[in-house]
Amino acid sequence: MNFSAISPASAKRAICRRCLRPQSACICNWIVPVNNRVEVLILQHPLEVNNAKGSVRLLDLCLQHSRVLTGEVFTAQTLMQALYAPADVLADVAADAAMDVSNDTRPVAQIRPVLLYPDTSLIEATDLALPVAEKYQESEQIQGLRLVIIDATWRKSRKMLYLNPLLQALPRLSLEQMPASHYRIRKAHKADQLSSLEACAYALMRLENDEDKYQCLLQAFDGFVDQQLGSIPANLR
Repeated sequence: MNFSAISPASAKRAICRRCLRPQSACICNWIVPVNNRVEVLILQHPLEVNNAKGSVRLLDLCLQHSRVLTGEVFTAQTLMQALYAPADVLADVAADAAMDVSNDTRPVAQIRPVLLYPDTSLIEATDLALPVAEKYQESEQIQGLRLVIIDATWRKSRKMLYLNPLLQALPRLSLEQMPASHYRIRKAHKADQLSSLEACAYALMRLENDEDKYQCLLQAFDGFVDQQLGSIPANLR
């Protein structure tokens, strides 16, 4: 191939096949493999998919046991499968979208989904079908746990919760008294409002009772944020 014939515009359109970002903004350098014991299901709002400031792509590439499902409102069947189907069944469904798992006779492990979401008062929850969410009762037994994360702005996450009653019925894990976020590339209303990656890392630390294991995720996130800041003119930061 005659590389001299490639225009600058064409070069800019080159996409990294791993992180799915332009090669000039590739984030693969920050990927750190983490063998998470608690599975992670990320429900990503469509507006976040192509957001260059989003942290979910890096999170998903780092975690060995994670899945991203994109949408705002999901059918009950789709959400039930995502929440409760064992990982091997989900892999088969992903490989064959037309696959019917209703008659699957393989042994089914008990999956226990837990929604990572802040506590909401009775007043705040008046728009939800279920007014009070059950709090997740933490224990040393984490087998079968599946951490569910909504990747969206606060307003959009509330809408997704409202539109998907199955999520409202899940036991809820809330993070409190968290360190200030390092998410310097997006504005937050409060200092302790975290990115999806940070929130997931802190939740996994808590569920698995292992802070050291997930420090590498936070360090990778710092590198990702620095890279994003480096591409923004100083007067626009």
